[in-house]
Amino acid sequence: GKTTTVSYHSFRPTTKRLETMAPKGKKSKKEEKPKVVKAVDPLFPPRPRATGIGGAIRPAGRDLSRFVKWPKYVRIQRQRAVLYQRLKVPPAINQFTKTLTKNEAMTVFTLFNKYRPETPAAKKQRLKEAAAAKAAGKEEAAPKAPHVVKFGLKHITTLIEEKKAQLVLIACDVDPLEIVMWLPALCRKMQVPFMIVKDKARLGALVHQKNAACVALTGVGKADESQLNLLKDLAMEKYNKNAELVKKWGGGHMGLKTQAKLDKRAKALAAEEAKKLASLGKA
Repeated sequence: GKTTTVSYHSFRPTTKRLETMAPKGKKSKKEEKPKVVKAVDPLFPPRPRATGIGGAIRPAGRDLSRFVKWPKYVRIQRQRAVLYQRLKVPPAINQFTKTLTKNEAMTVFTLFNKYRPETPAAKKQRLKEAAAAKAAGKEEAAPKAPHVVKFGLKHITTLIEEKKAQLVLIACDVDPLEIVMWLPALCRKMQVPFMIVKDKARLGALVHQKNAACVALTGVGKADESQLNLLKDLAMEKYNKNAELVKKWGGGHMGLKTQAKLDKRAKALAAEEAKKLASLGKA
């Protein structure tokens, strides 16, 4: 076993072999196709979407209220408002949409604010002072009951039936409305001036409550008698003796889509009628 060594030079290609090999041809560059530039519509410019971090965030300032899942009470009150527009509303319910104007309401509430009932804390303090005076032997004659705003549906009903109420304010947004729906009819029958105002929360604030369906004044001081008489005359003219308020129905307003459909139908009928007249030679 002799070992044979192989040198590198035995495998190296000679110059002759290189000459006989086919020459490498240069690759021809592919002809580049001209890029087609799409015409950009100026009304709808392209807005490429950013796929980086924060790319999914909607642009600021866009109104997304249509996509919000509103709470149930919001949906109900909106649907109720639409129903009151669509359905035919009887006069007894429709009269609650005819509230006082802003300036008239301000005048009424200015007067009623002067006769707000005392708070529970003030009443407690007054009774404590009276008890202390009685204990000290300084009994004084009980002062005459001051004029204050009366509230509570049963109480107001009694005052109207006894004709003690001078002016009654009824809230326009009582829910359910059946609670006060009969009250204007009672006021008309007993000839007690009444007004329909916005809203139950504002009436409630007068008497230190969250809400109040109705409030009334049974009397005022001598300084405010002329103002009360003016408001009573306004109430009688605008509500008690207003015949249209008892007769006028509300609602019956169709939606925009329905109105458009009816208009289109009316135009088609008019065009058809015109064709008929033209064919008869009456046009």
